Amino acid sequence: MEQVRSLVSEVEQAVSAAMAAELTAELAEQDPLVRRSDHADFQSNVALALAKKAREKPRDLAQRLQPHLAAVPWLTGVELSGPGFLNITVADRAITKQLTQRAEQPRLGVAESQSRQVVVVDYSAPNIAKEMHVGHLRSTLIGDALVRILGFLGAEVVRQNHVGDWGTQFGMLIQYIFEHPEASWRNTEVGDTGREDATSALDALYRAARAEFDADAAFKERREPVTPCSPRKSS
Repeated sequence: MEQVRSLVSEVEQAVSAAMAAELTAELAEQDPLVRRSDHADFQSNVALALAKKAREKPRDLAQRLQPHLAAVPWLTGVELSGPGFLNITVADRAITKQLTQRAEQPRLGVAESQSRQVVVVDYSAPNIAKEMHVGHLRSTLIGDALVRILGFLGAEVVRQNHVGDWGTQFGMLIQYIFEHPEASWRNTEVGDTGREDATSALDALYRAARAEFDADAAFKERREPVTPCSPRKSS
């Protein structure tokens, strides 16, 4: 499969060619520092980075690079800005050409650059003693997006969603329920209120249990229920 070069890599190559024409071999090998720009399609800051080594002002160096870029037929504008920024505009036909090339490729011209790499992606890792919230959904969606991207790039992806914090948390919750038989947490007890369900009620009890666990050393050390609660009959 033929890989389609990205526009930014094409612009980088053009700036590197301009650097090779005007600078020493050592300086020409430096990163052309091409980035996306709010003022054009791309911007190169290389003149500011290399001016000291080239022993000239950044703007003067940028002016020397500018004509070489202006001569590239698929660049419609190369403007000098500020102390030495080069704002670069790509011709519409260059964008259309690349889109056409990508559309003709089964993988849209994207190489499997992560092949033979093993990547572990950790999802939301919820604490199952607590209620889940939008943060868990957000990190799960982000994790799944990363998995799909890395998989498309050829990586072997290990999907991990660690479900942790259940031993001590459930222990303190169960102990608290045994010691507070008056607490309402079953769906048959809280469902009719219209305000919460069993999960929300248990979450509230967990927070109460946590507070008692942190404040009462005796509660923390207890192993057996001191006042077992009897099962309630469903209404």
